[in-house]
Amino acid sequence: MNTRRTMIARRAMTAVAITTGLVLTVAGCGGGGGGDEEKPDTNSKSTPSAKGEGKDDEPQKPEAEQALAEAKGDGVTLVITSAKRDGGGFLTVSGKVTNSSGGLWTGGQWRGDEKELQKNGGSVAGASLVDGQGKKRYLVLRDTSGRCLCTKFEGGLDSGQTVDWFAQFPAPPEGTDKVTFQVGSMPPAPIEISEGE
Repeated sequence: MNTRRTMIARRAMTAVAITTGLVLTVAGCGGGGGGDEEKPDTNSKSTPSAKGEGKDDEPQKPEAEQALAEAKGDGVTLVITSAKRDGGGFLTVSGKVTNSSGGLWTGGQWRGDEKELQKNGGSVAGASLVDGQGKKRYLVLRDTSGRCLCTKFEGGLDSGQTVDWFAQFPAPPEGTDKVTFQVGSMPPAPIEISEGE
């Protein structure tokens, strides 16, 4: 089990490196900057364990991230804890997914129907954001090889297992602060966008 977690962590770090490279490339092409703002956002996912620093005498309980939305279906519970607009024109949505199916869950139904997305395997590649006010739909960003800028559930999730996930989208225009997250046959989850740091 430890080897599997190590492999998942390595894959997540690889995804972060690819994402950072893509953001820097896009920022260089668009002249909008923002590549440095992407790093803190992805690192913030690993900071909850470090929040206990500062008080010497009391043992700190890890703070539970407040959920923006929760949806149940496809044999899993999806929790969205963050939807941050980054300076480079991206919106990063993240949270946790828990397998409540009683068996192995692979995430294959979340990868999307497009032929290009099939090589992503079990992933959040088929997710979208719907801006009801602007009447627009935003799909998960992809690199030049067609790989999504999102979590891939390689090896699947065992029953009861919870993992972190993320997906990056083009950011809706300024002033749009409410969108609906959709993936697979999960019920739509309305979320509120916050500004990145």
